[in-house]
Amino acid sequence: MRDYFLTLASYHRWAYGKLFESLKPLDDRDYRRDVGLPFGGIHGTLNHLLLVERLWLARFENRTAPYKTLAEEIDPDRLSLVADLEAQAARWTDVLVGWPGERFAAQLSYVTTEGDSRTLPVTPLFAHVFNHGTHHRGQISAIITRFGYDYPVMDLPYFLAEAEPVL
Repeated sequence: MRDYFLTLASYHRWAYGKLFESLKPLDDRDYRRDVGLPFGGIHGTLNHLLLVERLWLARFENRTAPYKTLAEEIDPDRLSLVADLEAQAARWTDVLVGWPGERFAAQLSYVTTEGDSRTLPVTPLFAHVFNHGTHHRGQISAIITRFGYDYPVMDLPYFLAEAEPVL
């Protein structure tokens, strides 16, 4: 199980790198434009990704959630937000390497941002972190395309062909 998630963590970092490269040509107006997504546009969606990844990391590490709502802006600066997301994506590998194998069969108890207590299985919750990233990277790719820019190819088979996955 650990090797599978290490591969997903590597893919997650790789896909972010592809996405961030594709965002470089965008001017600030397009980058910040509200296009009607749940978190506005590209900046709001990237901010949401960082917030949620930090939130889940705190939950997995049995720490108090660092954010009260999903609407908090972590960093208004475009470049530092990208750097923070890159660092957070790299952090998942460190987390996984340190986990004992039995952790994947455990339950995770946490409090949602709505204040509800939950206890759910760790493995699908960990998968959710990477699925969540894929979902929102896809939204951003659609925005980029709509603005007339080239979209990044971020499919897992391309990662597997380019990278040295842990399997």
